[in-house]
Amino acid sequence: MSEQQKTRISVEIYGQTYKMVGSETTGHMRLVASMVDDKMREIQAHNSQLDIPKLAVLTAVNAVNDYIKIKEQLEILEAELKKLKD
Repeated sequence: MSEQQKTRISVEIYGQTYKMVGSETTGHMRLVASMVDDKMREIQAHNSQLDIPKLAVLTAVNAVNDYIKIKEQLEILEAELKKLKD
């Protein structure tokens, strides 16, 4: 995808405006930003002493943890599907 074809939007995450550029739809990019904002606010609600950099790192750690769990579930389901096909 060329640079001209990329989607460019501004989003707000945790009170800050960010410019996002990507190949996904505007709706997808807004959903990602909204989910990051929600997770940051959820973590902050449990520990109001966190500064923004620490809050951002914990949000990233949570996102990667969720990703790994889902990836593992997908691998299990793919193995089960393969068994059923064989």
